[in-house]
Amino acid sequence: MDSAKSYATDPAIERVLFTEEQIAARVKELGEQISRDYAGKPLAVIGVLRGGAVFCVDLIRQISVPLELSFIEASSYQNGTTPQTEVKISISRGFTAKGLNILIAEDIIDTGHTLKAVRERLLAEGALSVKTCCILNKPARRQTEIDVDYIGFDIPDEFVVGYGLDYANKYRNLPYIGILSRSVYEK
Repeated sequence: MDSAKSYATDPAIERVLFTEEQIAARVKELGEQISRDYAGKPLAVIGVLRGGAVFCVDLIRQISVPLELSFIEASSYQNGTTPQTEVKISISRGFTAKGLNILIAEDIIDTGHTLKAVRERLLAEGALSVKTCCILNKPARRQTEIDVDYIGFDIPDEFVVGYGLDYANKYRNLPYIGILSRSVYEK
């Protein structure tokens, strides 16, 4: 049974953008490309919590080169539907960026503020290089210049949930990515 069909009657989901199968295929392609690009180079993958955790775990299983894994908590939403310009960042205890080639694994690039802040912080801490990988890119909302090195899918300016993405900490467990019905968050 197609995973998206099991949630198709959920009134909270307006429309499925990417099925579980489409996501898995794209993550595999990203992992293969990253493996080629980092062949023979030390790699540390930093997953951005919480939304990026699902993507990060799936991505590292598709990367064939040795790597270190750590997580960083960065948020600009604070339980809303629109990102704020102030980004809160908390790095895993004991992690040091100094001397590492880092790949940030993020769920969605929206305004670009979160990714830019995380990237700048890791470079300031001495990372050799910092590249970015996101499962979703929402270019219509970009407010700051940020290069994204690896992109899963470009999406329209819609509020999406599933595959780690949430609204008020709900819907992260959906195996697909769907557009959240406005009736859920516009009250």
